[in-house]
Amino acid sequence: MKSAVLLLAALLAAGCSKNIDTEEAVKEGIIKDIAKKVDVGSMDINVDSVSFSQNEADAQVSFMPKGGARSQAITMSYVMERQGDEWRIKSRNMNAHNEEQPGQTALPPGHPGVSGTLQPGTPLPPGHPQVPNSSK
Repeated sequence: MKSAVLLLAALLAAGCSKNIDTEEAVKEGIIKDIAKKVDVGSMDINVDSVSFSQNEADAQVSFMPKGGARSQAITMSYVMERQGDEWRIKSRNMNAHNEEQPGQTALPPGHPGVSGTLQPGTPLPPGHPQVPNSSK
């Protein structure tokens, strides 16, 4: 009798496990982490693709200003790790902008990468908008 009760309890516990192999669950895990550092309310966050393998998920996620154009998106690759009934970020990488995304335009030839900083005294091309000095 005692073993039957234990078996039934184990079956019920296993049956109550939440299915988190969904894009929405991955998105929730990412938002929960990044909300500690940025205002997620000002962004549109989209899980562009996700694949699941046991206790990990690989996701491509795009971030853009709320209501912004797809050309303004920044795309990140995430490796997520299942922890209980949640996905947690295991690692992340910003995707290279070598390939144009639909709706994106390439930087002009010879334009420095957008991740670099402008050296003091470097002249901007004619007509280029002013760049705020980030060293202040």
